[in-house]
Amino acid sequence: MNILIIGSGGREHALVWKLAQSNSTGRIYCAPGNAGISELAECLDVKADNLTGLLEIVRIKKIDCTIVGPEVPLSSGIVDLFEQHHYPIFGPTQKAAEIESSKVFAKQIMSKYHIPTARFQVFEEYQEALSYLKTQSFPLVIKADGLASGKGVLIAGNRPEAEQALAQIMKEYRFGEAGRRVIIEEFLSGEEVSMLVFSDGKHVLPMIPSQDHKKIGDGDKGLNTGGMGAYSPVPFFKEEQQKLVLQKVFQPIIEGLEKEGRIFKGILYAGLILTGESFKVLEFNARFGDPETQVILPGLMTDLMEIVQASLGGYLDKIELNWHRQSTVCVVISSRGYPGAYQQGMIINGLENLKDREDIMVFHAGTGNRNGRIISTGGRILGVTAWAETLPEAIEKTYQGVNLIDFENKYYRKDIGKKGLSLSPDLVR
Repeated sequence: MNILIIGSGGREHALVWKLAQSNSTGRIYCAPGNAGISELAECLDVKADNLTGLLEIVRIKKIDCTIVGPEVPLSSGIVDLFEQHHYPIFGPTQKAAEIESSKVFAKQIMSKYHIPTARFQVFEEYQEALSYLKTQSFPLVIKADGLASGKGVLIAGNRPEAEQALAQIMKEYRFGEAGRRVIIEEFLSGEEVSMLVFSDGKHVLPMIPSQDHKKIGDGDKGLNTGGMGAYSPVPFFKEEQQKLVLQKVFQPIIEGLEKEGRIFKGILYAGLILTGESFKVLEFNARFGDPETQVILPGLMTDLMEIVQASLGGYLDKIELNWHRQSTVCVVISSRGYPGAYQQGMIINGLENLKDREDIMVFHAGTGNRNGRIISTGGRILGVTAWAETLPEAIEKTYQGVNLIDFENKYYRKDIGKKGLSLSPDLVR
């Protein structure tokens, strides 16, 4: 089978890497891809939001199946477009993907189908939202409704901070059209965990859970980012709790979406917060997470292409997922200044030190080629990923890999995975 992967980040590199191991995969293409992906697939200079250009690739290259990485083409209706032309594509339709592209829709459907989530109110008018703040206690969470690259969620510790957040979203349009509506919701304390499932519209198959590190600084300080690292599995998120999440979150939301005429095929991601005795859903995503994918796929033993075909064909219940018994850690190396202003075009040295390792993989995120040298082209540049029998070994091995890579303005968190070592399993009872 000829496969097209849409996207250019670490998630897409991980998908290409795993699909290259499939028995049923022929030629692999990626649009637009990056320097690392180009070593495994043919990269095509078509952006992920150029739907007609992507459709033309499928026709010219005789693509048998397309897999969508990022959220923007999904929210723009790429699955609907491809299905109209009878081209197989793995991902939810535009209406189903609204569970990510509209936080308001996600909260409303969670409320309708009794999915545990934080209390919330929706506002379309700035003054109404401002007045509401006067009646609330703090901290509060203020969210832009639409897509904001993982940065549209602001935590306000007091009313002045909340007023500033509202102004940034609704008056300054920091997130553009994404801020036309806002959600103000209660602040929940606890540990965040990512849980992803494959879905064929009726059945779901869970992946091993992971924990992302969204803040830029050690100790979860500073601004939100697209993700500065992750590890999997999560020692304090026990199997009994995972089964409850399937029963109380994934199965009812998939059934609810079907009732709403929004059949969901693809990857459904739930960002969960674990409180003392329970859990609640913070958000849904309609695709693989980044950097969660980089720590989940190395542990997958089942052929990924077989899972994709079963999802498209509606027979996921016939598939059994098998996983390696290992811990995996990914540390994202970024350009200093990210998620604010940052420098690009730095030459990256040391990647050759990690080539052909069987226990470490460097997934490229924001990289390109210039005169035969690999350079940085984004804020998040590389994801060094290592696996071992235990989490401490995987952490140590990952940071050894990080230290072998060098470029100007290199930045990374130094505490990825530490929560998995320090938190008691009694956190979830």
